[in-house]
Amino acid sequence: MSDSLLNRSNGEGGSIRPLSDRRYRRLFSAQVIALAGTGLTTIALALLAYDLAGGNAGVVLGTALAIKMVAYVGIAPVVGAYADRLPRRQVLIGLDIARAVFVGCLPFVTEIWQIYLLIFLLNACSAGFTPTFQATIPDVLPDDGRYTRALSLSRLAYDLENLLSPVLAAAALLVLSYHLLFAVNALAFLVSAALVFSVQLPAAQPREQETGVWRNLSFGSRQYLSTPRLRGLLALSMATAAAGAMVIVNTVIYVRDDLGGGDTATALAFAAFGGGSMLVALMLPRWLDRYPDRPFMLTGGLLLAVGLAAGQLGPGMTGLLLIWFVLGVGSSLVQTPAGRLLKRSAHAADRPAIFAAQFALSHACWLLAYPLAGWVGSSGLSPAFLLLSLLALVSTALAAWLWPGKETAEVRHQHAELVHSHPHRHDEHHQHAHDGVEASSSPGTTHEHEHRHDAITHSHIYIIDSHHAVWPVR
Repeated sequence: MSDSLLNRSNGEGGSIRPLSDRRYRRLFSAQVIALAGTGLTTIALALLAYDLAGGNAGVVLGTALAIKMVAYVGIAPVVGAYADRLPRRQVLIGLDIARAVFVGCLPFVTEIWQIYLLIFLLNACSAGFTPTFQATIPDVLPDDGRYTRALSLSRLAYDLENLLSPVLAAAALLVLSYHLLFAVNALAFLVSAALVFSVQLPAAQPREQETGVWRNLSFGSRQYLSTPRLRGLLALSMATAAAGAMVIVNTVIYVRDDLGGGDTATALAFAAFGGGSMLVALMLPRWLDRYPDRPFMLTGGLLLAVGLAAGQLGPGMTGLLLIWFVLGVGSSLVQTPAGRLLKRSAHAADRPAIFAAQFALSHACWLLAYPLAGWVGSSGLSPAFLLLSLLALVSTALAAWLWPGKETAEVRHQHAELVHSHPHRHDEHHQHAHDGVEASSSPGTTHEHEHRHDAITHSHIYIIDSHHAVWPVR
C-alpha cells in the first residue's frame, strides 16, 4: 500500500496508520481470517448442493442465499437493540464459536433441509457478529483519519476475499476433499475467536432504553430512517445492490453463453470488478481527508447506473472487463465511506443499533436485487441491464434528494416541555437536582426517575436519539 495512504502522520505527529494499533491489528486479522474461511465455504457449499440435488443445485443455492439474507434482515436489528447490555468481547467470541460449530456440521448433512437450517443458523450468528464488530471499531480507533483508513482496509479485505477465495479453494481441492473446506472454515472462526480473546475491547456505553420491546427493537431503524444522510445511504445501497447482483448472478452466464468464454475469462471478469473496487479503497481515504463524502458517493451511484446501461450495448470481453471495472469503482465509492456516515449519525452508545440497522436494511436491498437480476436475466441479459440501470439511476437521484447538499454540524431546533422517565446521565439535556443535591455531583452516573424538561430553543450537533426523534425542518 502507498505510503501516502497508510504511513502518513496526523497534525500532532502521531501515526494515523490503523494497523499501528495493536487491538485493531488483531481485530483486522480476525476479520481477514474469518472472511477467507467463509469464501472457502461458499465454494464447498456449491459442491455439496450438487452432490445432494444434482441438476437442481442452482435452486438449492438460490434458496440458501435467500435464507441467508432473511437471517441478516431479521436478526441484526434484534442484536443491535440489546448489544449495549452485553459484554462485547464475550459476544463476539461466542458468536465466532457458534459459527464454527454450525459450519462444522455441514459435511455431515444428508438432506437438503439440513443445509437450509444450518445456513440460517450460521448467518443468524453472522448477523449478530458483523454489526457488533463494525460498531466496535470506531471506539477502538476514535480518530477520524485512522477510522477512515480502517474502512479502506475493510473494503480491501472483502474484495480480496472475493478475488482469492476461488483460487484458494481450487488449490485446496487439489489435495483435500471439499468436505474438509468446511473444517478449514470452522478453524478460521476459532482463530478469529482467539484473536478477539487476545485483546481488551472498550465497553459498550449503555443506551437510553425506551419503554416497550418493539420500540427498542425498532430504535436503530427509526434512528437510521430519520437521518437524512442515512436515508441517502440506503438509496445508494440499493444502487450498489443492483450492480452487485448483476455481477454476481449473471457474469458466468454472459461470459460463457454470450461470449463463449471459459473459467479463466469468468475469473478475469470478477477480477476486473474487484480490481476497480480495490483501487478506490486504496485511494479514497486521502481524498476524504480534504473533501466531504457526499460527492464521492453520489458519483459512485451515477457510475453504477452508467456502467449497467453500457451493458445493453452487448460488449465483447474487453468491453465487459471495462464495464465491470467501472462497476467496482462505483461500488467502492459508495461502500467505503458508509461507516463514516454511521459514526457521525449516532452517539457512541447507539452505534450497535445503527450499524445493525445498516446491515439489515442494506441486505434487504440485496434480497430484492438478487431475484431481479436472476429472473429478468433468465429472459435476456439486455433487459436485466436496462432494469437494473434504471433502478441504480433512480436510487442515486433519490439519494441526492434525500441527502441535502449543505449539511451544518450544529442545527438550531426547539424542544417542547416534557415530563418523562428513562435511564439517563446528566448531560446537556439532563441538568436537575436529586434530593437537594445538584446534578453536577453525579455527572457520569446512569440512573432513572421521572424528570422534567423545560421548553427550550438551542443549537448543537444534531443526532436522532430519545430526545430528538424527528429531524428539524429548516
